[in-house]
Amino acid sequence: MSTDGTIRDAMRTIDRASVGVAFLIGADGRFVGLVTDGDLRRALLKGQGLDAPVADVVRPVSVTARISDSPESIAELFREEVRLIPLLDTAGKVVNAAAFDQRIALPVASPWIGERELQYVTECVVSGWISSTGPFVHRFEEIFARFCGVKHAIAASNGTTALHLAMLALGIGSGDEVIVPSLTFIATANAVTYTGATPVFVDCDPDTWTIDIPSVEAAVTSRTRAIIPVHLYGHPANMKPLLAIAKRHKLAVVEDAAEAHGALFDGKSVGSIGDIGIFSFYGNKIATTGEGGMLVTNNDAVADKVRILRDHGMTPGHRYWHTILGYNYRLTSLQAALGVAQMERIDEIIQAKLQIANLYKDGLKNIPGITLPGCASWARNVYWLYSIVIDGEKFGRSRDEVMQLLQKQGVDTRPFFPPLHRQPIYANDQHLPVSERLSDTGLSLPSSSHLRTEQILRVCEAIAQLQRK
Repeated sequence: MSTDGTIRDAMRTIDRASVGVAFLIGADGRFVGLVTDGDLRRALLKGQGLDAPVADVVRPVSVTARISDSPESIAELFREEVRLIPLLDTAGKVVNAAAFDQRIALPVASPWIGERELQYVTECVVSGWISSTGPFVHRFEEIFARFCGVKHAIAASNGTTALHLAMLALGIGSGDEVIVPSLTFIATANAVTYTGATPVFVDCDPDTWTIDIPSVEAAVTSRTRAIIPVHLYGHPANMKPLLAIAKRHKLAVVEDAAEAHGALFDGKSVGSIGDIGIFSFYGNKIATTGEGGMLVTNNDAVADKVRILRDHGMTPGHRYWHTILGYNYRLTSLQAALGVAQMERIDEIIQAKLQIANLYKDGLKNIPGITLPGCASWARNVYWLYSIVIDGEKFGRSRDEVMQLLQKQGVDTRPFFPPLHRQPIYANDQHLPVSERLSDTGLSLPSSSHLRTEQILRVCEAIAQLQRK
């Protein structure tokens, strides 16, 4: 970009390039220097506005090399703080760039942070409202409640604490049982265990990979108090029969929608269908606050209790007066500012997820031995992670071998979660065949919302070339 540009122009250039750096070019076309996203953030925090000249931004001396230099000599220039090196011709003009391998690798998931996020977080810093009493927390809760179509959204420090608050608000404790799918992240079971209750593990459906309905019915006992369906990897659980089971046995339904912002069941937002829903805003989620969570509900009494439990059990309107045991599970205004910005862009983010899924579907659909993620007729799958299952016999390589070979090509992947009934702290003698098979053969591909088409095609081509026919 030209040195005549502004900080705003530099941010847009960096956002398009997706490498965190913009090259500054003088009027004669020669390389002048580079500016990083970190340099821009520091300039804004010092009071420089978005329309300030980018040339005024304080930045380190650039490390450059000649296009004619050997790869070995260029490699020696890389350091922790130098990950991108402009390659110049004899006239001093940029003709290429050398990037450190880790900068061009494709992670499974990384946040899509833009100009609006930086603006709101900067507002917090400048105003001094950075703790949990800042104004962005209430704004975040309001916008998320509207997004889910519920009366109450209550921010929490992360998705696990939101789920713990849900258990506490329902009065679940020692001697109680809560039905949980075995194929999920361990936090789902841990939140139950925190209360003294026992998680009871059931298998998952082979098509949607979410909680298996007949298994739930068979697991209900006189001690069962609740069911936690998990909307795994962005696909909703089949809520209609679950609600019927819950009604028949007088059980609560707490939706674990940590991975499913914007997913729909019969046109209704996940999280709003059961008694309580929870979401996570960890750095790799569809919308992020770095760390953070949200509990949503239409139940006024539950909402009131959660707000008290979240804030040390403090009595509303009576500061420092505590009648119940509470927790410090609050979200900060800094995190909420990030969340507000993300939610103002949520439609764009979800649309990007759906587009990524379509590209993967087209690129992988004809490869024998690969099962693509499904989408039930009653669902909108938002594909938090685009995840596939590999039949080692038909594909010619095992899931683990595929992961290792992709890693060598700079493509990061993740295996499916280990089933909870196999985890050391919950290990038992259950045999849950679908969960075990999927865990042994499933992997998640790069799924960041800001992935470019050519990057997804690169992953598809890499997988196709690994198949042994």
